[in-house]
Amino acid sequence: MKKILFIEDDTVVRENTAELLELSDYEVITAANGKSGAALAKKELPDIVVCDIMMPEMDGYGVLQTLAEDPATQHIPFIFLSAKTEHKDIRKGMDLGADDYLTKPFEEEELISAIESRMAKVSILKKLREKEETSAPEEEEQQIASLNDLREFVKGYEEQNYKSGETIYEEGKQSNHFFFVDKGVVKSHQMDQYGKELITSLYKEGDFFGNLSFQKTTAYKEYATAMEDTRLYAVSKEELKDILSKNSKITFDLIDVMGENISGIKEQLLEMAYGSVRKKTARTILLFSQKIRRFPTQSIRISRSDLASVAGMASETLIRTLSDFKKEGIIEIEGRNIKILDVETLKKIS
Repeated sequence: MKKILFIEDDTVVRENTAELLELSDYEVITAANGKSGAALAKKELPDIVVCDIMMPEMDGYGVLQTLAEDPATQHIPFIFLSAKTEHKDIRKGMDLGADDYLTKPFEEEELISAIESRMAKVSILKKLREKEETSAPEEEEQQIASLNDLREFVKGYEEQNYKSGETIYEEGKQSNHFFFVDKGVVKSHQMDQYGKELITSLYKEGDFFGNLSFQKTTAYKEYATAMEDTRLYAVSKEELKDILSKNSKITFDLIDVMGENISGIKEQLLEMAYGSVRKKTARTILLFSQKIRRFPTQSIRISRSDLASVAGMASETLIRTLSDFKKEGIIEIEGRNIKILDVETLKKIS
């Protein structure tokens, strides 16, 4: 049975209202003034307080303030009941934290409805809090259950922005961070003994890259450069190690992704060594299209030198091959933009 504290200095109103509430299956305790009502509230901890405003010793506003200052009573729903109907009086009560305001004379149904509404709200909020408290440990364990969760999680770390052509890290420099691409495209690349650039990987929006070794003295083994305006999130090696140690599943998922990148690099190197010029050019165009735009029939804007670096051929050779593809109606070239017109033919080139 829910307990109601009814504070009212008018004896007739107090007794009649108490009887009405008892007939509605509530346990009712009463107080004749604000001071005794506040003390009774702290002692009995009722489920709700219904309180008059104009009373001796302490008015209703004082009762509400007193209960609001005590952690044990500050969450008890509070309804003002008074003959005062001016807007400023109602506003004052609500500003102080009252949950509702009824004016005298009131209908029985009106009072019961107000009480039930406040009680229902408290019950709902209590259940939600209990659900949050009981599910919190499980949610914490499942906070990073997939790579998509990890992608969202790392956005709380250091944001870094790079213009097209800016270097993110250099070969030989100490590897302190692991990166997530939120926007843009990044290339990792190396220089051979003749000073020729070789692009080893491309990373687009949603990709992770960097050195996964947790040794403090590990250095980057390649360069990383933004190919267009790019936004990254950088996670320190120590922070990443802590994340992975608490979420073993994504550790394996991340290793799988990085392993796929390595396999792609090996395939690219084999293609460079043994593939025909046409096949290498076709494969490189498809690779850039997939990495930069995700949709193969969209135009891609990329320098011929970058295409040549990935394909492992001289820029002059690449340009001649692109011209052949254009004549054959496989691609369309406008300035630095390349648009694939025939995806299937490009895939079948050998």
